[in-house]
Amino acid sequence: MSELIQAVLDSDEKSDIRQFISELRQQEKRYLLRNDIVNAFGEYCTRHQKPEHFYHSSHLGKLIYYTQEIIQEDGNFCLIVRPTIASQEVYRLSEDLSVDQMTVQELLDVRDRLVNRFHPSEGDILELDFQPFYDYTPTIRDPKNIGKGVEYLNRYLSSKLFQDPRQWLESLYEFLSVHSYNGLQLLINGRIKSQQQLSDGIKKAIAFVSDRPPEQPYEEFRYELQVLGFEPGWGNTAGRVRETLEILDELIDSPDHQTLEAFVSRIPMVFRIVLVSAHGWFGQEGVLGRPDTGGQVVYVLDQAKSLEQQLQEDITLAGLDILGVEAKVIILSRLIPNSDGTLCNQRLEKVHGTENAWILRVPLREFNPKLTNNWISRFEFWPYLETYAVDSEKELLAEFQGKPDLIVGNYTDGNIVAFLLARRLKVTQCNIAHALEKSKYLFSNLYWQDLDEKYHFSLQFTADLIAMNAANFIISSTYQEIVGTPDSVGQYESYKCFTMPDLYHVVNGIELYSPKFNVVPPGVNESYYFPYSRLEDRVMSDRDRLDELLFTLEDPEQALGKLDDPTKRPLFSIARLDRIKNLTGLAECFGKSEALQEHCNLILVAGKLRVEDSSDNEERDEIEKLYQIIEKYNLQGKIRWLAVRLSKSDSGEIYRVIADRQGVFVQPALFEAFGLTILEAMISGLPTFATQFGGPLEIIQNKFNGFYINPTNLEEMAEIMLEFVSKCDQNPNYWYEVSTRAIDRVYSTYTWKIHTTKLLSLARIYGFWNFTSKEKREDLLRYLEALFYLIYKPRAQKLLEAHMER
Repeated sequence: MSELIQAVLDSDEKSDIRQFISELRQQEKRYLLRNDIVNAFGEYCTRHQKPEHFYHSSHLGKLIYYTQEIIQEDGNFCLIVRPTIASQEVYRLSEDLSVDQMTVQELLDVRDRLVNRFHPSEGDILELDFQPFYDYTPTIRDPKNIGKGVEYLNRYLSSKLFQDPRQWLESLYEFLSVHSYNGLQLLINGRIKSQQQLSDGIKKAIAFVSDRPPEQPYEEFRYELQVLGFEPGWGNTAGRVRETLEILDELIDSPDHQTLEAFVSRIPMVFRIVLVSAHGWFGQEGVLGRPDTGGQVVYVLDQAKSLEQQLQEDITLAGLDILGVEAKVIILSRLIPNSDGTLCNQRLEKVHGTENAWILRVPLREFNPKLTNNWISRFEFWPYLETYAVDSEKELLAEFQGKPDLIVGNYTDGNIVAFLLARRLKVTQCNIAHALEKSKYLFSNLYWQDLDEKYHFSLQFTADLIAMNAANFIISSTYQEIVGTPDSVGQYESYKCFTMPDLYHVVNGIELYSPKFNVVPPGVNESYYFPYSRLEDRVMSDRDRLDELLFTLEDPEQALGKLDDPTKRPLFSIARLDRIKNLTGLAECFGKSEALQEHCNLILVAGKLRVEDSSDNEERDEIEKLYQIIEKYNLQGKIRWLAVRLSKSDSGEIYRVIADRQGVFVQPALFEAFGLTILEAMISGLPTFATQFGGPLEIIQNKFNGFYINPTNLEEMAEIMLEFVSKCDQNPNYWYEVSTRAIDRVYSTYTWKIHTTKLLSLARIYGFWNFTSKEKREDLLRYLEALFYLIYKPRAQKLLEAHMER
């Protein structure tokens, strides 16, 4: 990138960069983000009548494209340039146009001075650097392979292990020897005493099962196999046992990474799983996360059902069901005594439609019962997580009658609990973030001191750093969740380098090229969400009831707005009412476009109808804003705003009712980490318009099975929707074409079966490599414990003291 800067300075464009930065000096803003920079450059090109190619193709145009931030300090400009995904270079451009490359530490100092310019800090500040812990572990080289960690890890470590046949056989023998379930020995027994005996025994066992009918049940020849040294776990029939043994035989004789993955994926080593969703308001009826974790509740519930089913299938295929081996999945959440009539005050609740999946609710210790007996905001939850983890450990050990095999954290609070539990129980830890708060709130780390009283980001971001570095593997829903796009920074990437002035500098917060990252998108619950055309699976009375609710029912408690013409094509959106989900932006987009109003009605299912009914400040602000927009653009008769809490079955049917009327779904979020409602709408058959900022870029193929919109450009957003509606009016088949492609997209890529098969495969493969490579993680874990006890815990204690006074 220094060559590009030099190319600007060595060309005729030197006068342009001098003029451009001179104009930037006139701006009040001293800290410009990419959007500010691109807009300022566009205005510069227009003002100075530059040709189109100059904006896009000149050296300066390219430099502007790659520049993520510009900080102005004492007449100098600090340019933060992102030449490729997951990389960053920093340059100081002085008034005389001389250029120096800056270190990360110098950049963080500049940011600190920007915040503390009236009261500059003195002395050094704590630096956090995780890079040394990754120096001796394999890292991916090509950015395209980020998020495919297990594939890389498997190839890399297997090639190293296979180089020493003796060590390889010894590791494999030891690995097969350790597996058991409640005292029941699995795979091999004491008759096989060495790796050579293992190799010989496999060939004898293959010959033995080859003489039997492939479909013969395992229990009919179980004891003969035990005499040969092989315990249960190889398969449920002679054919399945033979397949598994032949894979192992091939792995011993001519090992390669694909055979290793195929074999390890069959090993019965995961039976008990904990899914941590600590935040609370976790239930199956009348509970949607209240108000800020509804998507997480849906995700974890569906994941739990699918995991339990997949585990049980795997146990059956391994021939272990006849021996009483059971899968068990526990969703760990908090018990809330004042539960508003929900089941959130019950310790144990079975997950509907499962044999052995449960919601286990553990209460917070009382401390101040005014708080701990009630729901606590996700921004205030931090002081209770350590004691909650200690109490949860006892409860989990009792419920499982032993240790779990895998702990999966969800969101920051669940991930820090997962870290504490996995550390104490010494089991595999998986993290799922859903959405990292740091990306959602602009400058949230830089101005944390102004925001901490309300949001407590100093606790949250510290917890994120601890949990993501401690995890054995991390699941993201999309690639860009990790490292963004060529012109936007990923959520995890934002933790690579940042400052929290007067608290600490993060010089290297996470290794983005680590094979711990894996993209495993969630699925859709196909019991509730399915195509509108499957009339045989729909309940017509529900369809009629919800159609009336959406378009004509007059009920001031549930619905605001009477439509002048209910037959117009519906633009539909469903989300919580907060700033990020941006339903007010969609309403304003609709209000500004008279052409869109002529063709369509706007139907919103969101939040509460009255400010006084909401206890969430952000929701209250959005309610007021929505009323103002309806009034300003005179949208009476053109908009319906519904405040209803939907069951899963009603939620699925509402999408289909909209599809019956050839409507569309609009997801206008300012940022969306993934977008489960997008999948729900698409599988229902709704042409979908979704934000171009975040996960939808990987779900939707633009103009083929859906459409991207820029929620910050309301006029352009309206034009894209209007163009689609006009095409549908001209060609009635166009709606059906997009609808069909949307359905096909979800079924090919986004099902829970695909998700859980991959997740369990990851758990087994990471478990195998943790055992065989004996990776020394103790130094990293000690470092993380130091952060927890020296930074996180004292700050949490101060927050707890404030809570005790309420």
